[in-house]
Amino acid sequence: MAKTSGNKTAISPSRAEDYASWYQQVVREADMAELSGVRGCMVIKPNGYGIWEKMQEYLDKKFKETGHENCYFPLFIPISYFQKESDHVDGFAKEMAVVTHHRLKAADGKLIPDGELEEPLVVRPTSETVIGASMAKWIKSYRDLPVLINQWANVVRWEMRPRLLLRTAEFLWQEGHTAHETMEDAMAEARKMHDVYKDFAEEVLAMPVVSGEKPPHERFPGAVNTFTIEAMMQDGKALQAGTSHYLGQNFSKSFDIQFQNREGSGDFVHTTSWGVSTRLLGALVMTHADDNGLRVPPRVAPWHAVIVPVLRADADAKNVIDYCEALAKDISAQNYASQPIRVKVDKRDISGADKKWSWIKKGAPLIIEIGARDVEAQKVCVLRRDKLDDGKQFTECKEFVSSVSSVLQDIQQNLFNQAASFMASNTVEIKNKQEFIDYFKKEKTGFVRAKWSMDTASLSVLEELSVTVRCIPFDQKGDSGVCVLTGAPATLDTIFAKAY
Repeated sequence: MAKTSGNKTAISPSRAEDYASWYQQVVREADMAELSGVRGCMVIKPNGYGIWEKMQEYLDKKFKETGHENCYFPLFIPISYFQKESDHVDGFAKEMAVVTHHRLKAADGKLIPDGELEEPLVVRPTSETVIGASMAKWIKSYRDLPVLINQWANVVRWEMRPRLLLRTAEFLWQEGHTAHETMEDAMAEARKMHDVYKDFAEEVLAMPVVSGEKPPHERFPGAVNTFTIEAMMQDGKALQAGTSHYLGQNFSKSFDIQFQNREGSGDFVHTTSWGVSTRLLGALVMTHADDNGLRVPPRVAPWHAVIVPVLRADADAKNVIDYCEALAKDISAQNYASQPIRVKVDKRDISGADKKWSWIKKGAPLIIEIGARDVEAQKVCVLRRDKLDDGKQFTECKEFVSSVSSVLQDIQQNLFNQAASFMASNTVEIKNKQEFIDYFKKEKTGFVRAKWSMDTASLSVLEELSVTVRCIPFDQKGDSGVCVLTGAPATLDTIFAKAY
């Protein structure tokens, strides 16, 4: 779906030629992540982790502003905990990594497992069960509620078809878990955190999303309601970018999380959980990258601006470096998004052209080249990563420094606008079943908005097309129509798509 200009670019193959290979090349050339020695596991490199840190920084602040506290729970969970919640274990059973032994011994020149555990331990796929066991000890009265906690951690889910940053056996995430007196309080919490994710995706990641609720067959295992934000990647496929769940009393009854209510009788708490993961790094690539590499929205860029000294044999190298460092100091004294602007002077002993292209591929929002002539003229040579085709812009140094914050905001907004325009132009409304089938059979991708009766018998049609129900969007039209799959009366607008 993505187009290419036909000019020679830094990434080969292009998006149009081979989207999957293009994605892998962008991740590699942007120095974000690489495969490890364990199948399905990855090494997140400094440029990728730097973006993740900025995501963490924003979300952690929002979580604390909404009353949550950070904590940590064990990586290993007794298998008996999962057996207490049947829907939950059914949802994760095929993805669980299980520890059965606690040591190794040498035999025939090899190390083999020894010391079988009395009870197998599951390597954390998610923490509802272990946190539920703790909440049962913490909560005795309505006075102990609400409990609002969050955990930054790693989780393990075996993947049959791993893909860097998007689906790996081990990944990083945050998982919020809360307990409340009433359904109303818990539901309000789940919706509030869903809104935090939506704002984060659109305002910080510059990634437009469709906001809605998952149908019953797509809910998180054990959830009563699952709320989601769905993003469109540049190949038109959907990616679930964040979810929030109202768990009802399912987990509190399984783990006996009871409290004395205000009337003096016993009751079970209502719980929620919500999370986003490092798959957002993959979403960032597939939303914003182009055929020259990554483009990072300034709000999550490890470096807002990178200064590249262009040193020539016949020039005063020290004078250029001094000018670059003074410029960096002036830029970093400015603020963007309530933080000092992050600026780096690249002093590596390689050519200026190689340095420039390495930062183009890494997606630095602003790349500033400084040579002896720029020093003499007191100017800067600026390249905007979001407008590479515009080429270099020469500006008076003082003028650039005073405007750099507004330039960064313009880049942020421009990236969002481009992604929003792409989503809008690749979202269609369909009312006819044959038209629906033909659309996806022709290998078209994008979001189809159509009426659906929520008849599960109709899902077989979707399976044949490798299409899923992404969500029931909150922005319903409210008019009546017919189900695009069954022809039965229907009022719910639904988003269908192929997905990651």
